[in-house]
Amino acid sequence: MEIDKKKDVRALTKEQLRDFFVAQGDKAFRGNQVYEWLWQKGAHSFEAMTNISKETRALLAGHFVINHIRVDQMQRSNDGTIKNAVRLHDGLIVESVLIPTATRTTACVSSQVGCSLDCKFCATARLKRMRNLNPDEIYDQVVAIANESRLYFDRPLSNIVFMGMGEPLMNYNNVLKAIDKITATDGLAMSPKRITVSTSGVPKMIRKMADDEVKFKLAVSLHSAIDEVRTAIMPFNATFNLTDLREALQYWYQKTQSRITYEYVVWEGINDTRRDVEALVDFCKFAPSKVNLIEYNPIDDGAFRQADRKAIQNYVTALERNGITVTVRRSRGKDIDAACGQLANKQ
Repeated sequence: MEIDKKKDVRALTKEQLRDFFVAQGDKAFRGNQVYEWLWQKGAHSFEAMTNISKETRALLAGHFVINHIRVDQMQRSNDGTIKNAVRLHDGLIVESVLIPTATRTTACVSSQVGCSLDCKFCATARLKRMRNLNPDEIYDQVVAIANESRLYFDRPLSNIVFMGMGEPLMNYNNVLKAIDKITATDGLAMSPKRITVSTSGVPKMIRKMADDEVKFKLAVSLHSAIDEVRTAIMPFNATFNLTDLREALQYWYQKTQSRITYEYVVWEGINDTRRDVEALVDFCKFAPSKVNLIEYNPIDDGAFRQADRKAIQNYVTALERNGITVTVRRSRGKDIDAACGQLANKQ
């Protein structure tokens, strides 16, 4: 059997691995051992499974492959941020980022090669969506960043955000399978409360998340609470409009009782007026929420410019006056194009 025809062993459940070994005349527990090597120890090859006999490793290699990612290039920012260019088994590349602060290290991971959506201010959106990432490819990004966190900052990974390349809700099943592995006791055993999935707003899938009773946090890349403004900068809003989004988010909160985070960039001449501020305040009132005002990171063409401090302060003042939590977030990793909206800028 040629290598490119073999199945990736990580597509098998633990039960399927156990069944495979029984069918080969071996003990079922051998499947448990292999599963541990794959998901807890992050083995890149069958040869790395040192407590398994050579014959068993050869058996595995005859039937399966491990399509592990490879960090092709790692860049370190002046502020400590690390960006990985990750090569997939088929040669395609995605990017992921380690974001360190004084109290935590966060992995920002990708869910698609390119993106399904068309936000005009985002470098990734300029790439067509080439394919969805598999659960193991998402998982591998987290493992790579967790290893870098220990190596360079001497502490474990504390948080994960799905804010890299791609729209996570357009790869829903694989994202959830990856999170299941990340949070499983026989995986990375991370708390789902430390994971945030960020979406540009796909109402049907937000409702599905609520119905599936997910335990991770939800963030929405909003940027305007006025339909015509949002459609101008995020054209898919013409299909997934703010009324539909708001109703889906109301449903999310009713089902989960989980506060919603809105990610919001203020641009000069686009969403920096009093009308824009008032619309956002009104949009935030239907369910408990917080707003992260994010510094804009240019993607070279100059069509979008960061608004001045006065415009941003107008947002802060109005939100706080209405009892809405607001944080002004300074971007990290801009010097290596690792900041929000910049991934794939130089690929």
